[in-house]
Amino acid sequence: MKKRRIVLASVLKPVTDTRMSEKLATSLAKVEGYEVTIIGYPAPSQPAPDLIQRIPLKTFNRLSIGRLLASWRVLKNCLKLKPELLIVNTHDLLIVSIVNRILFGTKIVYDIQENYARNILHTPAFARPLRPVLAGWVRLKEWLLTPLFHGVLLAEKCYENELPFVRSKSVVLENKAVVPANFNRHPPADKIRLAFTGTLAESTGVFQAISLAQKLNHLNPKIELEIIGYCARQSTLLKIKSAIAGCTFIKLIGGDQLVPHTQILETIRTATFGIICYPPAPHTHGKMPTKLYEYLACQLPILLHPEPTWVQLCASANAALLVDFNNPDLPHLLAQLDMPRYTAQPEKVTWPDEEARFLDWVSKFLI
Repeated sequence: MKKRRIVLASVLKPVTDTRMSEKLATSLAKVEGYEVTIIGYPAPSQPAPDLIQRIPLKTFNRLSIGRLLASWRVLKNCLKLKPELLIVNTHDLLIVSIVNRILFGTKIVYDIQENYARNILHTPAFARPLRPVLAGWVRLKEWLLTPLFHGVLLAEKCYENELPFVRSKSVVLENKAVVPANFNRHPPADKIRLAFTGTLAESTGVFQAISLAQKLNHLNPKIELEIIGYCARQSTLLKIKSAIAGCTFIKLIGGDQLVPHTQILETIRTATFGIICYPPAPHTHGKMPTKLYEYLACQLPILLHPEPTWVQLCASANAALLVDFNNPDLPHLLAQLDMPRYTAQPEKVTWPDEEARFLDWVSKFLI
């Protein structure tokens, strides 16, 4: 049987990225006759051998000439592999995809994980005067080039409204959780361990998590906080380290380094509560945090900012304790921490709920 070669490519995401590797690529690799390769940023740890070939790029800083060269290296690898289907997840690789379509007739798919233009416009990654120019350039590229793509995946439902120019050829494929078989939580009996996982940034609420943990620990020394994830901005990381200086009950894992997903799952396994609080911002409005699906799938109780769609998802399982992070009622919160959670199994929060639909959608490009 002829192998149908599929490449998933990224510039900033590591070759072990949860969505690209554990979800999309792993699902594709299950199909007999598919040969799957991932090209991406070097991973912090080597994954166990599987059916997926991984090609790491050279390391580079996010804002450097190395990032531009990374796109060229992705192109060189694609020219060697000549995939029948190419799935890219960043605007950096839109032109690379078009080149592959012109040269080899490759079917190309754009997996939109972020509203990149809006992120540039509303986050401090770039100097303020540059943001409108860069955001406009990214949006122009997407608007001009996505009509040349065979399909578009959207990681968030809200992108259907935010990116109307892709709606006619898009399908929503949410970042639902992949949980290992026989996963069981085992929080400490003598502590109340809070967990903050994933991207470490002001926009993801890391400073609200630190502030809440400090206030709660002042009233109950059994409270501790574990922060685990990657921080892209050095200035933000320094601010985090300054905020937790002298707080022996707060532990930081990762920070300036990518963290393997297995290590994040270990933090979830040993936590008492997970914290989800995104301060209101244009670039996060309407989004469903990946870790919300992950906490629900792992049955980790959640200290939750009362965003209506998040509350609705948690309500049927009694999974969350709602918190006003700007003005928390600390005595009430402390009293609630010992109350039982998860009176029902959360529904439609795991990747298998999306997998069959994804494979069926992809198959039409490989006929």
